[in-house]
Amino acid sequence: MLGSTYSTRDTGPGRPTRHPDDLDVSGRPLHSAVPDLDRLFRPRTVAVVGASDTEGRPNTGITRQLLAWSERVGARLFPVNPGRKAVFGLPCHASVSDLPEAVDLAVLLVADPLPVIEQLGGTGTRFAVVFAAGFAETGEEGAAAQDRLAQAVARAGLRLLGPNTNLNAFERFRDDLTGPAIALITQSGHQGRPLYTLQELGIRLSHWAPTGNEADLEIADFISYFAERQEIGAIAVYAEGLKDGRSFALAADRAARNKVPVVMVKVGRTETGARTAASHTGKLTGSDAVVDAALRQYGVIRVDGLDELQDTATLLARARPPVSDGVVVYSISGGTGAHFADLATAAGLPLPALSDAKQAELHQWIPSYLNVANPIDNGGHPVGDWRGRKIIDAVLADPDVGVLICPITGPFPPMSDKLAQDLADAAEATDKLVCVVWGSPLGTEDAYRTTLLGSSRIATFRTFGNCITAVKAYLDHHRFTSSYRSPFDDAPRTPSSSARKAHGLLSPGRRLSEHAAKQLLRAYGIRVPREHLVTSAAGSVRAAALVGYPVVMKASGPHLTHKTELGLVKTGLTSASQVRDAYRELADIARYEAIDLDGILVCQMVGCGVEMVVGISPDSLFGPTVTAGLGGTLVEVLSDTTVRVPPFSPGTARAMLRDLRGRRLLDGVRGAPPSDIDALVDTILRVQRMAMELGDSLAELDINPLMVLPHGQGAVALDALAICR
Repeated sequence: MLGSTYSTRDTGPGRPTRHPDDLDVSGRPLHSAVPDLDRLFRPRTVAVVGASDTEGRPNTGITRQLLAWSERVGARLFPVNPGRKAVFGLPCHASVSDLPEAVDLAVLLVADPLPVIEQLGGTGTRFAVVFAAGFAETGEEGAAAQDRLAQAVARAGLRLLGPNTNLNAFERFRDDLTGPAIALITQSGHQGRPLYTLQELGIRLSHWAPTGNEADLEIADFISYFAERQEIGAIAVYAEGLKDGRSFALAADRAARNKVPVVMVKVGRTETGARTAASHTGKLTGSDAVVDAALRQYGVIRVDGLDELQDTATLLARARPPVSDGVVVYSISGGTGAHFADLATAAGLPLPALSDAKQAELHQWIPSYLNVANPIDNGGHPVGDWRGRKIIDAVLADPDVGVLICPITGPFPPMSDKLAQDLADAAEATDKLVCVVWGSPLGTEDAYRTTLLGSSRIATFRTFGNCITAVKAYLDHHRFTSSYRSPFDDAPRTPSSSARKAHGLLSPGRRLSEHAAKQLLRAYGIRVPREHLVTSAAGSVRAAALVGYPVVMKASGPHLTHKTELGLVKTGLTSASQVRDAYRELADIARYEAIDLDGILVCQMVGCGVEMVVGISPDSLFGPTVTAGLGGTLVEVLSDTTVRVPPFSPGTARAMLRDLRGRRLLDGVRGAPPSDIDALVDTILRVQRMAMELGDSLAELDINPLMVLPHGQGAVALDALAICR
């Protein structure tokens, strides 16, 4: 797929090549290339194809903006238009073939960019931008046209931004702002506008990549590039869909390795949102559950709204790493503190009670009848004099406190002015995070506009919810990156002996019977019951003696999915006569239902445990995924499952289990013993290996139920279904 990253070795401007040592066992890349996009954002020479200076024409406004932008970045601009001798006083060239020198960037203001892209081949042009719409976002015909454009770009040896993009990459960024910057990536230019205006609040932005339809350059390329730039403190993304799951995972992995936070609004949580996104940029939104899992695996912070995107990205870009996870809420009203504490606790923020010694210290300045355990209620009056700063400094001096949050629900000068100033001054003197929620709907107050927004150390919010979302993301990000180890480092590069055995058991295009599917599991060391496949009543009796009573008998055939409903499972058989009768009954039902069997399974009856499901299913973006959850009939009743994208670590496999609503069943409830979690995790990892090694041949796998026995006794796959490609 064009634009996918395969290696850290490049043969052109950001265009990678494959090398065997950079591929995993499935032939997919293990490392992301960092495309050299410097000359896209700061070119030395720019050609504007379709340039115009005729007032009232759309191309004139664009040409004027590009002239101004080129002057700001120090680039020379060459207008290209066969119908003009000059544009805005600059000599105009008839075609790109007539340009006096190679250009870093060609901006195409033409309805059909394909002929121009073909002409650019061999000219040394590094990048092109295509604004024209009417491609993949319009349907099959447009998608075919976009494919032709992408192929032409590859032949020309350049990189393309677009089509269906806009002028956002050429905006004016303020150069008087300091501190770590936010880099912005959007597939819809309008959705990036709120973040662009952050500059008016003193927040530095450095880049804006409007990716459009992503015929070539994609979100992943820009994440990889921005993650390597020292001036960037956070990457903010608005995505309607992802072009390639693996490329995105590798880019997010690079950002996690470099501890650069990525904050994302990802459209497609609902069917309507997914449909609308597809019509806008022609992107696949993918299964939202899988996308969500992939984001969490690589520490990408998903938020729902543009307001959350701007507040969270701003905090993560500017705040220093936390020295402690403890959060303290400090207010002048007991009601405000209680309200905020409720919301924060529900969101998972840790609000530890302050020590008795610290509370005694605070009561030097706060009346003894007020609560200072956390949240802290100062009653109001102390903020108006010297006590206010003493209280703030004392809280920040507590080694268990890493974040101080002060919700100011409304202005009440002069007290609120002094409180804001004390907080700003204290923030300058500490390495801990100080947050203020300014609740006034006006936002015109001097305490807000000058004191709070004028501080580079205070994180200022307008709503409780956005503050809580951002602080939680801040703590989660630093906790995640402090112990992050890339799953790609340990991903298998060569097939296992299990894979060689398994390939011989697969039948292309067919569904495997339970018996055949269990042979597949055995090849990967996944435990299954002792069992024999028989084709006669006498054979079933002999098999039962070998397996050992009591036994379970089940019909086995490639098209059987719900055996119990058809009466094709018999359990607790304890004698030869019962086994013989069961065989005949199962065979009769199969003949009556016209079911093609490969035989009857006589199986060991496994003891009681917790029924789980573990499986493999395909995803349009990320390829084979691994699912785990509560199994048996609970799959359909509760749908309590979680999913991850290979490769992932044993720690991630354990985290899958923590996601489940019914997780406590594995810990043992109502006198039941704890389950063998280690055996369950081992099974999940073996299934992951199957997904990676057999993904091209195995479309789906469903182990249900996987009986997880008490601790130390293992896990046994009682039933399995497999579908081959």
